[in-house]
Order: sequence, then C-alpha cells, then structure tokens
Amino acid sequence: MKWINIAITCIFLMGGVASTSAQQKMLTLEQALDLTLNNNFDIRLAKNTADVAANDYAYANFAFAPRLNATASKLWTNTHTKQEFANGNKRDTSGIKGNNLAAGLNLSWTLFDGLRMFATREKLEMIRALGETGVKNQVVNTVAEVIGGYYNIVQGKQQLRSIAEQMSISEERVKLSDAKFQTGLGPKTDLLQAKVDYNAQKAAFLRQQTVIEQSKAILNQLMGVTPNNTSYDVQDSIPFNTALSYAELQQSIPTGNTALKMAQQNLDVSRLALKEVRGDQFPVISFNSNYNFTRNNSNAATNSFSPVFNQNGTINYGFAATIPIFNGLNVRRQIKDAKLNIAWQQLSLDNERAKVDLSLGNAFKDYEYFKKAFALEEENLDLAKENVMVALERFRQGVSTTLELKEAQQSLEDANNRIIQARYNTKLAETELLRLKGDLLK
Repeated sequence: MKWINIAITCIFLMGGVASTSAQQKMLTLEQALDLTLNNNFDIRLAKNTADVAANDYAYANFAFAPRLNATASKLWTNTHTKQEFANGNKRDTSGIKGNNLAAGLNLSWTLFDGLRMFATREKLEMIRALGETGVKNQVVNTVAEVIGGYYNIVQGKQQLRSIAEQMSISEERVKLSDAKFQTGLGPKTDLLQAKVDYNAQKAAFLRQQTVIEQSKAILNQLMGVTPNNTSYDVQDSIPFNTALSYAELQQSIPTGNTALKMAQQNLDVSRLALKEVRGDQFPVISFNSNYNFTRNNSNAATNSFSPVFNQNGTINYGFAATIPIFNGLNVRRQIKDAKLNIAWQQLSLDNERAKVDLSLGNAFKDYEYFKKAFALEEENLDLAKENVMVALERFRQGVSTTLELKEAQQSLEDANNRIIQARYNTKLAETELLRLKGDLLK
C-alpha cells in the first residue's frame, strides 16, 4: 500500500509538470527546423553571399560582348574683337556668335586575350557553385545545432521528471521518519536528514526549471525568434537510429560532406585564377571602330575664306594588337602567387579530409559506445527502481536504516541520469555522423 501511495504521489507531481506543459504550445522538431531555415541569421548571411555570386555569374557571358560608348558635347561661343592696324584702319568684329556640336560613337571588341575571358567565366560559375555549397554547409551545421539544442530541452524535461520522482520518494521518507520519531522507533536525525534531502531536491527541481528556460532561449536564438519567448513545450522522447553503418558513412562522405566540397571548389577556383593570370602573357587582339560627327555654326566670318557653317562625319575601323613585352615581371609574380595559392588550397583540402576522417571515427565510436551504454542502463534502471521499492518497504517495516534507503534512492537517481544522458549522447553522435555525411537535410 505504501508503494502505491508513492506511485500516486509521483504521478501527481509529474502530472503537475505535464499539466503545465499541456497549457503550452507544442513545438515539434520539424517546426523548429522550419523556423530555423527561414529566420536563422547565419543561414541568411550565407544566402546573401551566394546571391552575390549568382548575380556576378548572371553577367559572366557579357565578358565576350563588345563595349560601346557614346560621347556628345555642345559649345556656344560669343567673340568680341577690336583691331587697329598700322595704316590707321580699324576693325570691330564684336558680336560674332557661334556654336559647336560634337558627337561620337566608339566600339571596342576584344577578340583574343589569351583565353582569359573563358577562365573568368568558368571562375564565376565555380564561385556561384561555391556559394550554393556554402549555404548548404551553413544549413547542415545549423540544423545539427538545432537538433542538439531541441533534444537538450527534451533531456532537461526528462531530468525534471527524474527529480520529481526523487521528491516523491523523499517525501515518503519524511513521513516514515516522522512516524518513527513520534513513536520512538527512530532517531530525530533520520527525520532531519530526510527533510534536508527533500529540500535539496526541491531546490534542484527549481534549478532544473531554470536550466530548461535557458536552453529554450538558446534554441530561440538558433531559430531566429524572440529569445524570451519560452512559453512552448517540446516532445517527451529522444528517438535515435541504431542501424548506422561505418562503411556506408565512409563511402558517402567524399561526395556528401559539404566542408570537403567547399575545400575542393576553392581549389578549383584557385586553378582558374591561375589560368586568368596566364592570359596576361599573350597578346590582346581587339576590333575598334568609331564614328565622329562635328558641326560648327557662326553668324559671321572673320575673312572671305572662313566658313559660317562646317559639318563633318568620320567613321574609322580597324584591328589593334597589344603585345606584352615587359611590365616589371608583374605577371610572373602574379603567376607565382597563384601557384602558391593552389598549393595552399590543396593543403587545406587534405587537412579537411584528415579532420573529417578523424571526426567520423570518433563520432562513430561514441555512437557505438552510447548505444551499448543505453541498453545497459535500461537494465540498471529497472534494477534500481526495484531496489528502491524493496528498501522503502524494509525501512517502513523497521528492518533497514535510513542510510540504506538513501543509498538505494541515490542509485535510482544516478541510473536515471545515466540513461537520460546516454540517450541524449547517442542522438548527438547520430546527428554528428549525419552532419559529416551531409544527410541532415533529407
């Protein structure tokens, strides 16, 4: 009967937690991820960078188009001239007005520049692809953070229930110790210690509630919503996949890992940059054409041979070649810099491969360990619950001490903590493996 009373008390305490949760809006992991993909600041910044690269690539083909420029000018003149000659003659030509209209159209078309234009277009295309991969990489990393943050709240709820269970047992200890003390069958120290333990668990309960609120604020920041809006509940369980294969993960990572893709694309961009620079070693052949128009008007002529109206239209066209001979070895320096950058990007790619391989190995070891630990802790938890039930009954009948009951209670608390942590850590290891694989978005 006493154990039934304990169970009822435990249900009442956890029911209070559940009723509070029921009043809050439920936030699922899928909803949290939707909010994150729309609002997360890091993802939005990555998308902005990708949009800039895509905008540059949209105009890449215009590098092959000719350049056409127009010029125009209009000038007005008003001449005031007075002259006196040696023979005494005078001339006053004041009030001569004129205007000049000039216009021109210039076309320049680069026909060959050492294939630099083609390298530039390919580089812009690769930068656009790099921007898209950068967005995916940021999304994958942020999604992994959100999954960890969401289930951190879930494990916080489970810890809260565990504390509530401990409180119900401690409350029963207080009642039994008080009854024994009142009848002279137990010392007052047992009662005092039971009350101290009970109060400590109430303080832990309050502290755990605060921890959950703080965890929600962190999740809110990732989702890009108001940090103080924590009036929502999360799911109660932490599901995880127990069938991940190391061989399959290792095979998928070279093509799926976004960090490796970015490192490879950076290497490709640096190689195209070298092709661009090498284009400066070749002559530049271009077609040039221009049309110039001028018209002059004047209301008077300074002499009989000066026109009062003059109009000209001229068209020119031809080819030009610019041959690099010596520019202070600047192109040679740029080529050397580009080769050094390629070597650096290759080292960066090799380093990223090594880090991914290390992360994969460690994450999979954690995954295997926590799966086994979880299975073991499930058995331990059942044993700890039975042990508490037996110890509490023995204490009620007076055949055991409060120390024995406290040890059993502590064992149950530890078993609860270990199984909650093992479940959460297994989920984190699974999430890390899928992040490395680049499979979190599916």
